[in-house]
Amino acid sequence: MTRTSGRFLTVEGIEGVGKSTQVAKLSTVLAHRNIAHVVTREPGGTALAENIRDLVLSPRAETMPPAAELLLMFAARAVHLANHIEPNLNAGRWVVCDRFTDATYAYQGAGRGMSQADIGYLESFVQGARRPDLTLLLDVPVDLGLARSRQRDAGGARDRFERERGEFFERVREGYLLRARAEPDRVAVIDAAASVDEVAARIMQVLESKSWIS
Repeated sequence: MTRTSGRFLTVEGIEGVGKSTQVAKLSTVLAHRNIAHVVTREPGGTALAENIRDLVLSPRAETMPPAAELLLMFAARAVHLANHIEPNLNAGRWVVCDRFTDATYAYQGAGRGMSQADIGYLESFVQGARRPDLTLLLDVPVDLGLARSRQRDAGGARDRFERERGEFFERVREGYLLRARAEPDRVAVIDAAASVDEVAARIMQVLESKSWIS
């Protein structure tokens, strides 16, 4: 069967794993191989979805209940899918997305304690059959990830998630690893404690093993 749509790749992980760096390096590799693609992120990716991102991430005096956070994440995702991800995939372009629904299972599910069944329902309602073709889970111990994140953002304002304690991120990390164990054919776990170039090389090995690039 001839494939008529682009590949959908997502990059996941807790704070400090180096997602943005690896997404940029992957984009460079795809460009060098003349693979048409777009890079995007969640929550966000379109003007409207970025407005919702601000609602989710900006610290406020009023508490945001976990249920509201979960619904906002899927509201942003619905906009992102309809207005950016699906049109690009249908045009044959690859989409490389910094976080997607695995992050919701990890952050709102494992981290906030929201029902996995509720997340699954919203996933099906918003996404239909759309799932990533491949998810690259960049994994580091929480202490290392948070130390990197604090060093990177020294002196800057921290968002609602970055203000969470280590225990929250331990739950999030385990949520990610549970997803990887449940779907090993889709989720590739990459040791992101290594150097930037070593991590990038391991990502290329995963893509080459699928014969998607050469």
